[in-house]
Amino acid sequence: MILSSMMKFNLGRLVISPAALQTLSEDEICRAIDQHVLGQWGDVSEHERDANELALSTASTLLSVYHTDIGTEFRIMTTGDRFMTTVYLPSED
Repeated sequence: MILSSMMKFNLGRLVISPAALQTLSEDEICRAIDQHVLGQWGDVSEHERDANELALSTASTLLSVYHTDIGTEFRIMTTGDRFMTTVYLPSED
């Protein structure tokens, strides 16, 4: 269970793309959202990890990248204003 005191930022409105809903399990989505809000950015580059850490204090976009057990990549992005978080597949960029 994630306590609000553990969260590094607010997610805002959560949006899950239709393709992500069809491809990912509910459990995969929930685990990734938990990691994202805790600042565990997944499989991003060192540069993106540093950018996320800076974005926590500068109200910039946050991006996490995760993979399912079978290797399907998906992403979670939270807007700089923290009004919306989207779960989506890279093909939907």
